[in-house]
Amino acid sequence: MKKTQIIFLSLGIILIAVLYTLPTIVVDNDSDGVVMEENDLGNSLSFDEQHSSSLSPEAQAMIERLKGEMDLEENKEKLAIFADSTAAIYAEKGKLDSAAYFYGLVADNIPSEEKWEVAGNAYYEAFGFSMDEGKTQNLASKTRLYLNKVLEKNPERLDLKTKVAMTYVSSANPMQGITMLREILEQDPKNESALFNMGVLSMQSGQYKRAVERFEELVSIYPSNIEGQFYLGVSYFESNQKNKAKKQFENLKPLTTDPQIQTGIENYLERL
Repeated sequence: MKKTQIIFLSLGIILIAVLYTLPTIVVDNDSDGVVMEENDLGNSLSFDEQHSSSLSPEAQAMIERLKGEMDLEENKEKLAIFADSTAAIYAEKGKLDSAAYFYGLVADNIPSEEKWEVAGNAYYEAFGFSMDEGKTQNLASKTRLYLNKVLEKNPERLDLKTKVAMTYVSSANPMQGITMLREILEQDPKNESALFNMGVLSMQSGQYKRAVERFEELVSIYPSNIEGQFYLGVSYFESNQKNKAKKQFENLKPLTTDPQIQTGIENYLERL
C-alpha cells in the first residue's frame, strides 16, 4: 500500500511526510566485469560502514565475511547471492539504506524485473525514513532508477508509479510528482495509495479543506485504512471542523491498537 512515512512529534502529533535519499551506484554497461560500488557522490559504502559498527558482534562478523566473499568473487551470480544475504541482514536489523545498497548491487549484477523491484522498493523504504536532505535526494534518485525500469515494461503498475511520484515531491520539481499522482487518479479514481498521498500533500501545504475531501473519499472506499482515518480527523481539526474531528477520533479509537495513533488521538481529543 502507501509507503509515505509519517513521524509523530510532540503535542498534537505534527505529521511530516518524510520521503527521500542516499548513495548511487554507477553501472558500467559496457563492462564485462562484476559491477561493484562507486559513484559520483562519494564513497557509497560510508553508510554501510557506519551501520556495521552499530550491529551486534555476530552480525558484524557475518557482514564482514560476506563482504570478503564479494571482494574475491568474480562470478556475478555468486556475488549477487552474497549481496542478497548481506542485504537481508541489514534489513532485519532495520538498517534500510545499507540493505537497499546491497539489493541494488544484486539488481545491477543480475538484472531482472523482480530484482529491480526489490531494489527500488528497498530504496523507497529507506527514503521514507530518511531525515537528511542530501541522503533523501540520493535515495529518491535510486528509487526512480530501479522502479522506472519495471515501469518501462509494466506501465500498468500504478503502485510503483505512485512511489516514483512521491520521490519527486521532495525534488526541485515537486509538481512533477503531483502531476503523476493526478494521472494515476485519472486512470484509477479509487487508487488507495494515490488518494492517501494526495491527502498527505494537501496537509503539508496547509490545504486542510482539500485534505478533508481526499481523506473522506479514501475512507469511504477503504474504511480499514487507519492512517487515512486518523489524518481525516487531523484535517477536520485543522480546518476548524471541531465537532467532526471529535467524532472522527472517538470512532477511530477502538479500531486500532497502534500506540502512535492512539497517542495522537488522545492528544487531539484533549485539545477539543
